[in-house]
Amino acid sequence: MPTTPDTRLRLTSGLAQLVRAGRHLSVHAAGSLYGDLPSYGWAILVPLEQGGEQRCSALAGALGVDVSVASRQVAVLERAGYVERRPDPRDGRASLLRLTDAGTAALATTRALRDDWAASALAGWDEDDAVRLSELVERLLVDLEHATATDAGRLVTSRAAS
Repeated sequence: MPTTPDTRLRLTSGLAQLVRAGRHLSVHAAGSLYGDLPSYGWAILVPLEQGGEQRCSALAGALGVDVSVASRQVAVLERAGYVERRPDPRDGRASLLRLTDAGTAALATTRALRDDWAASALAGWDEDDAVRLSELVERLLVDLEHATATDAGRLVTSRAAS
């Protein structure tokens, strides 16, 4: 059964409020959630941790940002000692980025801080509700990515037809 307009309105309004709350939290709690790590540092260090050594262009692609943006952010993390680069042995013009021990430690500290925050925020929840919400959020993210890709495809097709 399809969703009603009222349900969609309630959901999109709730998501907008959630995004605003996330921004507010990010601004006001970045120091407690990320410690010495810049707020974007988490987004950069996790793919390096998971994917290992990689070029900045690959990292930018994984993050969905322009290479120049990733490069500036990586430079800050490199100066802070969280990331290091070395020449790419297959292409001397390029370099490979990797997580340092300090970067690994920063991620561990950040994970502990985020876990404490989540435990506090979810203190009144039972495990089944928290698991169900996690599953629904993951499903929504997949569906939003699909809808975005589909809408982008429609936009390209309609522009080509005009």
